[in-house]
Amino acid sequence: MSEDKPSGAQAMFGDFAPELVHFTDEVLFGQVWPDEGLSRRDRSLVTVAALVALYRGNELPFHLKTALDNGLTAEELKQAITHLAFCAGWPNAMTAMSVLKRIAGERGS
Repeated sequence: MSEDKPSGAQAMFGDFAPELVHFTDEVLFGQVWPDEGLSRRDRSLVTVAALVALYRGNELPFHLKTALDNGLTAEELKQAITHLAFCAGWPNAMTAMSVLKRIAGERGS
């Protein structure tokens, strides 16, 4: 991570939870996400699906934005969330769709 600008984890937890910051920055985003076994686009789709299924609303906005940045379209994400309604539950999908709608609106997509 850049010394000039703290990572998201560093900004949130700084010296409060340095081990969590280390694992987040160095392992999760430093090793797992860049691994070539899956594209960043595919990793984003898997991550969004897991967050929707597990009803993890706190993390969903960040990962929906990341998914869009990693090449998924709002339409693809809408289709994925609609599909997940049948597998992960209607309330989970409705909540996720409302978050996506807000983000897509902010981005004009």
